[in-house]
Amino acid sequence: MSYRGRFAPSPTGDLHEGSLLAAVASWLRARQQGGTWLVRVDDIDPPREVPGSTASILSTLASLALHPDEPVWLQSTREGTYRDAFQSLRAGGLVYECWCSRADLAAGGGVHHGSCLSPPRDRQPAWRLRVGDAVIAWHDLVAGRQTWPVADGGDFVVLRADRLWSYQLACAVDDAAQGISEVVRGRDLIDSTPRQILLQRLLGLPAPAYAHLPLLVDASGGKLAKSTHAPAVDADGLPALRRTLTRLGLPGAPDSDAATMLCWALPRFDLASLTGKVAIHMAEPL
Repeated sequence: MSYRGRFAPSPTGDLHEGSLLAAVASWLRARQQGGTWLVRVDDIDPPREVPGSTASILSTLASLALHPDEPVWLQSTREGTYRDAFQSLRAGGLVYECWCSRADLAAGGGVHHGSCLSPPRDRQPAWRLRVGDAVIAWHDLVAGRQTWPVADGGDFVVLRADRLWSYQLACAVDDAAQGISEVVRGRDLIDSTPRQILLQRLLGLPAPAYAHLPLLVDASGGKLAKSTHAPAVDADGLPALRRTLTRLGLPGAPDSDAATMLCWALPRFDLASLTGKVAIHMAEPL
């Protein structure tokens, strides 16, 4: 199968340098493999979305010569596909209704093990996947060998009480639908991977390979994220792109336009050079 990679931002704010790291690394990896690079906007959580974010993110990517090879997918348009996947799980007895709130689960560390602590209420339930004793193992191209007992995290939600689809279900379904062969993304999402692989197995879908990049963190060691008001990539994104290449082990990019910088980086990028690295501090000398 030909290589197909992707970058899948959520429209919860402008593109910041932590997300740019994932975008550039996934683009370089796809180009090195002679494959296809896609962009998919994970816009399935309207309460968290910031108006204008999708346009802003796509504009920033374009300004840095990070152009997808196929039209951008919006998860908000794929309701029917997620519902079909859910109905398949339901028909197999793999999901169940749950009225437990976060407060209900707090006493057990927030983990749900199949016994609802809350009786049926006069509202819509969430639907959880029965994970059983599943143990998911894979070789991560950056983080190394991974073995995750999915039950440690409990039965997880695939359809929320507010009738929004979970990230886990939508991501698992869309990675398969787009034929993604390898996912290059931040290490903050590594705990989602066993859940997504499990869903793909239960739905009879292929699972991609994974490479979880070290996180870009601030001076206190906190993840650079939109939720913590990470600064957006400037209108002139070239300095941010140069810093990103340096963080990926590629110092000395030419003082030129974005396309030239990426072309320079392409034969020099080595995903293996990041193996075992958990974090990259913004304060590190560049």
